[in-house]
Amino acid sequence: GRQSAIVLVDDLDQGLAVVDAYAAEHLEVITADARERAARVRNAGAIFVGPYAPVSLGDYAAGSNHVLPTGGCACHSSGLSVQSFLRGIHVVDYTREALAEVAGHVVTLAQAEDLPAHGEAVTARIPDAAGA
Repeated sequence: GRQSAIVLVDDLDQGLAVVDAYAAEHLEVITADARERAARVRNAGAIFVGPYAPVSLGDYAAGSNHVLPTGGCACHSSGLSVQSFLRGIHVVDYTREALAEVAGHVVTLAQAEDLPAHGEAVTARIPDAAGA
């Protein structure tokens, strides 16, 4: 159909590069060493490995999620999971010494982004970082 295409490549490494660039919703890997090839894929919603794992198996029986990223979104999104409904909280806990190690970098980035108060929040704690 209109949504289908064939991409010819010179070798499997080039094929994997195409696969990652395309970021398919569903991907079937049917090659020699399919498991090893599938393990190298970084962008796909769901990967079906080998000749006995068709996409329809995942849709109806295997238990893989059926709500997957479409339109190439697998390069930055995952399928729906319990994680989608959990709210995480990031906790940052540094010592004075640890802040001092990165203070100059933080001040430099704050200056580059024209966010002086971000830099001042560091130099108020680590005055030596002001010379960054």
